[in-house]
Amino acid sequence: MQTHIIFGAGLIGCFLGGVLTSLGQKTKLVCRPHIKEKLSNGLKLTDYLGHASETKNLNFLDSKDLKTNNENFCDFLWITVKCTGVDQASKDIRPLVGPDTILLCCQNGLGSDHIIKQQYPNNRVLRVMVPFNVAEIKPGHLHRGSEGDLSIEVTLETEDIIGSLTNQIHCNLMPVIQTDEMQALLWAKLQLNLGNSVNALANIPVKAMLQQRKYRLVIAALMKELLWVTKALHIDLPKVTALPGKYLPFVLSLPNFLFNLVANKMLAIDPTVRTSMWWDLSQGKKTEIDYLNGAIVSAAKELNIPCPANNNIISFIKLIENSGAQNPGIPAAELFEKIRTGS
Repeated sequence: MQTHIIFGAGLIGCFLGGVLTSLGQKTKLVCRPHIKEKLSNGLKLTDYLGHASETKNLNFLDSKDLKTNNENFCDFLWITVKCTGVDQASKDIRPLVGPDTILLCCQNGLGSDHIIKQQYPNNRVLRVMVPFNVAEIKPGHLHRGSEGDLSIEVTLETEDIIGSLTNQIHCNLMPVIQTDEMQALLWAKLQLNLGNSVNALANIPVKAMLQQRKYRLVIAALMKELLWVTKALHIDLPKVTALPGKYLPFVLSLPNFLFNLVANKMLAIDPTVRTSMWWDLSQGKKTEIDYLNGAIVSAAKELNIPCPANNNIISFIKLIENSGAQNPGIPAAELFEKIRTGS
């Protein structure tokens, strides 16, 4: 039987590990001690469509196991730390990586997989796009609060093994597909992730944020700049939501009464869901802004395309990061004006 290790099991990693375990896959989780304690009695998984599963026997590896045991090689190593943790993770996972281990990078944004490829040039390193949010309802209960298929990159040399893996782990709780167009898919996911920084600064749940037009106008401005960049790069964005990405800025800009009529699926998320960037900012942690909005700005600079909205929102996120102050939340009209003027 093939073996899986989930390294850096937070919300996404624990949800993934719980699904794999429930499907009979041989799975171990590497996570922080307090997360292991939360899952000591098992894990309940649910989603916004009403699917559910419970797993009583989760298997863990702790830091001592990583230091003393060099025979924990696995077939699939799922790296589920945030982009900001990939550099350290690339060193910590070494005892888990055998010559045939496939490393699966599950980060948001663009570029963090290069760190893993540099450290493990002889292994197959593939990217994974995780489109959905996972929330902790209570200790031991994780909930997938939004739509989307977990997408695994496939290459010519991995077509058979990734095809088999996809068939084994695809299920109602976690739909899975494979793709040979991961770069375009990650740009499409990045477009959706541009709401993360707005949600972090708004300091309210995603659904409440989307119900306010001025917040949506900020997201629309960020998305327009991304679309200018992808057009210049000749990237055809795949459809990852019910609405093609090129139409999202227009729909987000609609007045509230029209937006509520045409964006039912966009609003079909749990009212408690917040983004991972909100979580990082609220906990005083370094965010993934450089791999999200920063990736757009970097690409735009090489193309000589101005991106004032993304530059401004990066500045505001970093201002809170560097100050160490609590995030008070910026009202919609104020944030719209700040992004428009840069002050």
